[in-house]
Amino acid sequence: MVLSPIFILITLFLSIANQGKPFFFQTRPGKDEKLFNIIKFKTMNDKKDAEGNLLSDAERLTKVGQFVRKTSLDEIPQLLNVIKGDMSLIGPRPLLPEYLELYNATQKRRHEVRPGITGWAQVNGRNAISWEQKFDYDVWYVENITFLLDIKILFLTIKKVFVSEGISSDTSVTMDKFRGSS
Repeated sequence: MVLSPIFILITLFLSIANQGKPFFFQTRPGKDEKLFNIIKFKTMNDKKDAEGNLLSDAERLTKVGQFVRKTSLDEIPQLLNVIKGDMSLIGPRPLLPEYLELYNATQKRRHEVRPGITGWAQVNGRNAISWEQKFDYDVWYVENITFLLDIKILFLTIKKVFVSEGISSDTSVTMDKFRGSS
């Protein structure tokens, strides 16, 4: 209820920026690698080059989308995934299903808990850290999960949102694709 005015406003602005498409749905693996559809605000348009290929993330990121990402407001629709039981507020971020076959045995442990809107890796670097470091943080969280740790992550997340750290990687406005560990 508290977030509904913000939700409605963002939906309106993203509808204008994305020709009537304020949301996107994507399949992600959750607990025990069970697939579910995640809902997020759509921060990029669908513009393509002359050959019909999507333009780069940087070229497709809208001004409204840039603001929504910077403030982490693009995560608000995932509260519906939490209500459904597919996600938790705190846990490893759900990644793409194509990465499942690339994980080593240790990295796969991130799927022993429900994925979260925020997590230990997000408060320790988000997209500005390497994949290996991200997975190390995720597995550390799985091995050390407590209510007090979740509270700490929640407060650190609020701080990160106001400081706007780690939103982009060094090479992309999002995160480079995971290609497996070396």
